[in-house]
Amino acid sequence: TGYYGDGLNAIIVFAACFLPDSGRTDYNYVMENLFLYVISTLELMVAEDYMIVYLNGATPRRKMPGLAWMKKCYQMIDRRLRKNLKSFIIVHPSWFIRTILAVTRPFISSKFSSKIQYVNTLAELREMIPMEYVHIPDSIVK
Repeated sequence: TGYYGDGLNAIIVFAACFLPDSGRTDYNYVMENLFLYVISTLELMVAEDYMIVYLNGATPRRKMPGLAWMKKCYQMIDRRLRKNLKSFIIVHPSWFIRTILAVTRPFISSKFSSKIQYVNTLAELREMIPMEYVHIPDSIVK
């Protein structure tokens, strides 16, 4: 997490490689609480515009969140948070992520769809945002 610009706009970094393995017996419980934690953190941090950087690199398929979980998250996010989101950057998008978003595009708002950006390299990400405010885990850098 960091801030950019004069208005101290938040940059939220979400590294999927640290998500729990879907084979855990308490997976649904852990993911539900993780979502509640993320939302409460966003509500505290975000007063103005913000962006989310989703680091997909170095993430095995069994750690990627499922479609149902992502849909539930989107539906539960407060309107103000959805409105203030300026961009949702997906770094190192996999074929799976691209397919999920292509399939769900008709079911999500066109405003939200227009905020999604794919970035294939960290160098490309550096051109978009100030990287001094973004911590990239070593496993993703490699």
